[in-house]
Amino acid sequence: MTRRIINVPANSPLFPSQAEFEKYGYSPAVSAGGLLFISGQVALEPDGSVSDDITEQMDFVFQKTFEVLRWAGLTKDDLVEIYSYHVNLPEYFSQFIAVKEKYLTSSFPAWTALGVEALGLPELKIEMRSIAAFRD
Repeated sequence: MTRRIINVPANSPLFPSQAEFEKYGYSPAVSAGGLLFISGQVALEPDGSVSDDITEQMDFVFQKTFEVLRWAGLTKDDLVEIYSYHVNLPEYFSQFIAVKEKYLTSSFPAWTALGVEALGLPELKIEMRSIAAFRD
């Protein structure tokens, strides 16, 4: 099985650099066995800020996920599974559904939503990791 690391391109508008990933010892995505495993995406802006607006955070995790898919030559239609991690899940669940419906209109992936006590930074309210499949 061939394993390939997908790194941040130098011209990425949504990610500041590969250095952040190296600092914490993980990759934005890894392809193996015909699948692309995308690390958890959070709403951390390139300048290090985080929006206070939960809907903006949700939008941003989808945008970042789709950008990582593009780096690997894939699209949202190649997603096979999404895991979303929510601080205060019951409070924000309906908002997440509305945002998800904006981005995923067909070819729905499997999805698991999990409520968590906290994420990596106190201001983060959503994290989403995904798996996509390369087409034969």
